[in-house]
Amino acid sequence: MSDSLNLPEAPRPAPAGPQPPHDPGASLRQSRAKGEPRFPDGPKADPAGSHFERRIRSFQPRRSRVTAGQADALQRLWPKWGLDIDGQRVIDLGELFGNANPVVLEIGFGMGEATARMAAEDPGTNILAVDVHTPGQGNLLNLADQDGLSNVRVGNGDAIILLREMLRPDSLDGLRVYFPDPWPKKRHHKRRLIQPEFLTLAASRLKPGAIVHCATDWEPYAEQMLEVLGAHPDFANTRADGGFAPRPAFRPLTRFEGQGLDKGHVVNDLLFRRVPHQER
Repeated sequence: MSDSLNLPEAPRPAPAGPQPPHDPGASLRQSRAKGEPRFPDGPKADPAGSHFERRIRSFQPRRSRVTAGQADALQRLWPKWGLDIDGQRVIDLGELFGNANPVVLEIGFGMGEATARMAAEDPGTNILAVDVHTPGQGNLLNLADQDGLSNVRVGNGDAIILLREMLRPDSLDGLRVYFPDPWPKKRHHKRRLIQPEFLTLAASRLKPGAIVHCATDWEPYAEQMLEVLGAHPDFANTRADGGFAPRPAFRPLTRFEGQGLDKGHVVNDLLFRRVPHQER
């Protein structure tokens, strides 16, 4: 899961005289006045602020540069397709997307290539993609714009706050968690996202029959996911043998995943269904 809270800098006035051609892929790294918002019309650095209690977070903020092209997409498209997760209101997903199509929540989308491809191949499903990695947010917005995708919205902030404070019960048709931070050290396992408490929260927002789809290339985490999901009363494994699922055709093979496979990593997919309420 990508997690940088870095935001692009506000542009400085252009110097007089002829300028070299602009490279949209170049990194944007410019100075700004103290206290000036880094990107006034884009995602906020900390949308929820101090409104909610501190807790152990499943993501690690990282700093990375924002290219001029990504910054341009954030500037143009965030007011239209972006959502700051501030926890201050309950959102209407039909209003957010402008239709009543099913909505899948994706937590952690990296640079957004796989998300954009899934959205293009399934235009009848809306994807609410959440991350805190600003370059990835800009890249996904840019891809959606280039491909003419109207079924993608980009959420900025903590997915736990989104689920707990901003989504209605039974409002989601699916949940995707692809390659979350494995937190490999034992003392950090408590930071892993797929835990019983998270699944209980997610179940309250998922419709009966909704699919939870997880994927990871960290085998110990895959085993924990299988154990935790398999023991949770709100979910049932779609595999009759109770094991891992083959990668479904709708989940693209990402560049990151391909590099891992080339190194001999094993990628495991898990597909669990939200059971009907009366089966609890």
